[in-house]
Amino acid sequence: MLMINKLAGFTDIKFFLGFLFINFTIISLFTGWLSSDLFDKRKEKEQETTYDDSEEDIFLSADPTVRVAHETLQYMRLGLNEVTARKTAEIIQKICEIPAIAITDREKVLAYLGAGCENHKPGDRILTEATKYVIATGEHKIVNSTEELNCTKTDCDCPLSAGVIAPLKLREEVVGSLKLYQTKDGQLAPNIVRLTIGIAQLLSMQMELAELDRQRQLVTEARLDALHAQINPHFLFNTLNTIIMYIRKDPDKSRELLIRLADFFRKTLNRRGHFITLKEELDCVRTYFALEKARFGDKIRLIEDINPELLEYPIPVFSIQPLVENAIKHGITPKNGNGTITIRAKQKGNDLHLSIIDTGVGIPPNKLDKVLQPGYGSGNGVGLSNVHLRLQSLYGEDRGLKIVSSEGKGTAIHMYIPLKEKEIQKASSFS
Repeated sequence: MLMINKLAGFTDIKFFLGFLFINFTIISLFTGWLSSDLFDKRKEKEQETTYDDSEEDIFLSADPTVRVAHETLQYMRLGLNEVTARKTAEIIQKICEIPAIAITDREKVLAYLGAGCENHKPGDRILTEATKYVIATGEHKIVNSTEELNCTKTDCDCPLSAGVIAPLKLREEVVGSLKLYQTKDGQLAPNIVRLTIGIAQLLSMQMELAELDRQRQLVTEARLDALHAQINPHFLFNTLNTIIMYIRKDPDKSRELLIRLADFFRKTLNRRGHFITLKEELDCVRTYFALEKARFGDKIRLIEDINPELLEYPIPVFSIQPLVENAIKHGITPKNGNGTITIRAKQKGNDLHLSIIDTGVGIPPNKLDKVLQPGYGSGNGVGLSNVHLRLQSLYGEDRGLKIVSSEGKGTAIHMYIPLKEKEIQKASSFS
């Protein structure tokens, strides 16, 4: 769990996401002002003189950075590589209509579009000293002539003459650069410089969000692994206790149960990931119930009410078995007389609705809010809270277990697992 805490402590993800959102908002407001300023200046120029479609003027478009941020988000969230860089460059060039654009990592060109593209290809090492300066210092650089670009390529006939180079950063470390070029010498307008820097900052924030999302996934995976690890020893311990009871009085029965247990764990250990089909989970439940049936006899009974069209749908591993175990141990066995457990699987809207219903002693109202807390009670905290936390980790805070109980009558535990489109159509046609 130490590893999980370290991952979860990654700059306090919720706080940092809020911090990024505030910064994103500030930059959006800034670039919105910039775009408005650019637009107003263009209108003033049009009123004063005939409009000249120069390379400076083609940068002047209404709200370009917001459009760039919106359209590039899906790519930059995947990280910085040749594929995402090219898609991003295409979007920036389309929106800003610039003569040339390049995106690099720290060592090589990832994407280059526009004038001079035959000289600067993806995969080529960074040649211009101006770009190397930005990578090394983390500061943007404005170049107003071919000489300032200082390309080290021999006999380079590149038409680029001026541009702005801005760093791309991830957690304050420079990971690449964004370069917007023009093909004529001369002083770049301050608005063009601010536009380039604004886009670079937005792209950097998108990469920050992608990294945070990756860290969140790592935390979730680590948490799921830890929760999953709780299940196997818990189940094994209880099952072995049942088998031990039969070793002296019925060796053949104990051997049969051991074979069942071995087969069960063979299937379990061969699993990969955190999901199995509903059919496979029910097979596990039946094996477990057979082991408990050997102990309790006719006191316990299992009923399955399952839509067969949902049997191949993936659900979290060990999401039903612990609930059946809890129903037997804390619902039916304390009860005078026999009891029944019903497992129900139906489609409800866009969800797979799973219910585990028992006719046991029920849960007292003053304990109902506590049973999902880890460690609560004598053992039931492991099973119920484990499934509850895993469902929340996978599907969201509102997707945990829902418990309805009536003291002296029984308990119903519900979970709702989102169905994919093909499962919805399949189940609906069956209904």
